[in-house]
Amino acid sequence: MSSRLVLPLLMVGSNVLVSAASGPVEEYNVLQYIDPLIGSANGGNVFAGATLPYGMAKAVADTDSESNQGGFAYDGSNVTGFSSMHDSGTGGSPSLGNFPLFPYAKCDGDDVNGCVYPKKARKSKYNPDSVEASPGYFALTLASGVKVDMTAAHHTSLFRFHFPSDSSPLILVDLSDLSDSRQDNASISIDESTGRMTGSAKFLPSFGSGSYTLHFCADFQSSSGLRDSGIFVDARAGTDVHHLKISRSINGYPLPGGGFVRFKSPPDGKIQARVGLSFISPEHACSHAESEIKDFNFESVHKTAIQQWTEKMRPIRVSRKGVKSDVLTNFYSGIYRTMVNPQNYTGENPLWQSSEPYFDSFYCLWDSFRSQIPFLTIFDPSSVAQMIRSLIDTQRHLGWLPDCRMSLCKGFTQGGSNADNVLADAYVKGIEDGIDWDAGYAAVKKDAEVEPFDWSNEGRGGLRSWKKLHYIPVEDFDYEGFGTMTRSISRMLEYSYNDFAIAQMARRMNKTDDFERYEASSSAWRNLFKRDQASSLNGTDTGFKGFFQPRYLNGTWGYQDPLKCSNIDNSGSICSLQNTAGETFESSIWEYQFFVPHDMAALITLLGGPDSFVKRLDYLHDKGITYIGNEPAFLTVYQYHYAGRPSKSTARARTYIPDSFFPSPKGLPGNDDSGAMGSFVAMSMMGLFPNPGQSVYLITVPFFEKVSIVSPLTGKTATLRVKNWDKFNSFNATFNNTGGTGFIQSATLNGKPYTRSWVNHDFFTEGQDLVLVLGRNESTWGTAPEDLPPSLSETKSDGIHGRGVSSPLGQSSQHGPFLPGKGFSPRLASHMHQIAHGVGNTQWQG
Repeated sequence: MSSRLVLPLLMVGSNVLVSAASGPVEEYNVLQYIDPLIGSANGGNVFAGATLPYGMAKAVADTDSESNQGGFAYDGSNVTGFSSMHDSGTGGSPSLGNFPLFPYAKCDGDDVNGCVYPKKARKSKYNPDSVEASPGYFALTLASGVKVDMTAAHHTSLFRFHFPSDSSPLILVDLSDLSDSRQDNASISIDESTGRMTGSAKFLPSFGSGSYTLHFCADFQSSSGLRDSGIFVDARAGTDVHHLKISRSINGYPLPGGGFVRFKSPPDGKIQARVGLSFISPEHACSHAESEIKDFNFESVHKTAIQQWTEKMRPIRVSRKGVKSDVLTNFYSGIYRTMVNPQNYTGENPLWQSSEPYFDSFYCLWDSFRSQIPFLTIFDPSSVAQMIRSLIDTQRHLGWLPDCRMSLCKGFTQGGSNADNVLADAYVKGIEDGIDWDAGYAAVKKDAEVEPFDWSNEGRGGLRSWKKLHYIPVEDFDYEGFGTMTRSISRMLEYSYNDFAIAQMARRMNKTDDFERYEASSSAWRNLFKRDQASSLNGTDTGFKGFFQPRYLNGTWGYQDPLKCSNIDNSGSICSLQNTAGETFESSIWEYQFFVPHDMAALITLLGGPDSFVKRLDYLHDKGITYIGNEPAFLTVYQYHYAGRPSKSTARARTYIPDSFFPSPKGLPGNDDSGAMGSFVAMSMMGLFPNPGQSVYLITVPFFEKVSIVSPLTGKTATLRVKNWDKFNSFNATFNNTGGTGFIQSATLNGKPYTRSWVNHDFFTEGQDLVLVLGRNESTWGTAPEDLPPSLSETKSDGIHGRGVSSPLGQSSQHGPFLPGKGFSPRLASHMHQIAHGVGNTQWQG
């Protein structure tokens, strides 16, 4: 793991942290407020076990739950083993969980065939009260009475088994994974004298194409010594054979097989297992294990993990005044989950030779570009720089930026080429640190210009139509590449935003022609907007007209119910990657109508102005059409800012947190998606939410009286403080003291009056001081036209990294496509001074 670029931080006394470039910041042990079990039940799918920041080794108990994508589900299911490779928060099929260990205190009849070997037969209940989880540590006790706790180094896990007295422990290693995806031949060898096991197997990724081969090296330590060892095949075991090659069975299900070691009864009841992992070879796995955990010192390895997590959490502190511990746990646990995935596999990539970093487990950039990576851009920019270098290097060797990547394999594209957004977000925020930005720009430009043969895995499809018609047709005639011929609306909207992201990079690189071209094409989203399209809910007209709709090659309109695949659609529609899916991905047209992050001013005008827009946004949330457990919902919580109603964004955030996000195993509304949900919680509670790909953070009332963030790039401390805190520091009986029901009445930035409802990235890197004054009622703060966040069709200063973002946009038409560069959208400013619902005298009632 490489160190962050940060000015020195000096400990003064026992409770104050001093930055070399700023004043005192309250210091306390943050790790006490991190609960890795949040989201381990109810479909959160988090990884709850022991790992390091971005670590490859991830040790936890695996269960047979339907929600075991992260290995362990805290739902009373059965433990099937203890493995060292996992992802966190993913949907779909379980990933990794390779080479699980399983312990027995003794075998029936003292015969190795008295133990049960196949996964489905050996599974065991665990004591739910025995489960413990903290950064770098996990433990539970099986129904057999065997306690297992574990910690981890970067490529190596360390398991500690505690057996009852008078035992003759047996520990098996199974050549399987969580989803039983093993392919071709797998092998294992056991050293008769030491018990060392080495092995390899080929597996399938959980959401992608191809396969991967993983290797392991397991060593054991016991005070009693080895009794015997051997292999097992299916349900039978023997001590005479110590090498095994095993294939899939003829019906496609991997035949159970692996190895075991058996020990004499240990006087202290403890046996430790050290498991090294590698994608290169078993020898590399052994080398990792021997170098990272030399002497099986569990406490030392655990201490090192605590130190690494403590250092990673150092940049941010919030005031604890008037705040309950569960609020702090919700906040810091969200931050923690942003650094579990992606995983740093540098030096473990057998696909190509490179001196660049290699990160894996991007599940998926469609999810993480919205808040996770923008959060890390503030919090851990050196790691983001490594991720960007990894993405660019992947394109350099495989031809395309990934949209999703796991286990050395290409994941499936879910919409646009969203690595474009990730690169642009880092670029406009000044992330450098060894990044070849010329290569980065060439990579994003290729996404926009060249259609790959298989755009289900990378890049964009339908580029011929995109360039000719300026929209993605439903039932497109695409003979240049192949992919899932669905999602024409959501892909269209995402391609538009991808082009905007590319334009921002082109602008700062002085590539004028590219800038003008991609900025113009970023307005093509208008071409699927049908002005007269209505929407009904349960047979009743919603009263809103104008929605995106599918469109054919000849320009005529198709139809998709705007509520199809919404949270309240009971028709059984599935908007995923199936060939029968609709024209939006994982969401409805009702929700996708708000996805124009780069030009909200133009969208608001198209939807009838600020008053109508706010009513639509209210309808989306109040009727439950949106699903906050999926990432397209995130920005809709805050888009009231663009209609001059920032107080309503505060109100919405305060309903979703804690109603849908709370510190409990069931505390996530959906799968965490590699920390996407965690970053939504963290940035919402900070009171600064990003519009990704832009240097824009939308200001809401934070959940704390003070938030302090030390920039790892400059060492300067940015602070957000709240005045009148004591008057507004309780919320409801369920989740008291979250920071108040008040609204912003006025603000100062660096001591000067500040009326904008947003700040740019300089707030963090320059260590600025933002003070918010609260009052009971919604006010006029942040509502004037000049105070709204920037939009492409509006003239704003400080729009993108301190520069304006004005540009011409074309008019929308139902009769023909928008042609980039023709026409100019009306300004939103004339609407802003007539904000609806009596701003200044309304009181939100919760």
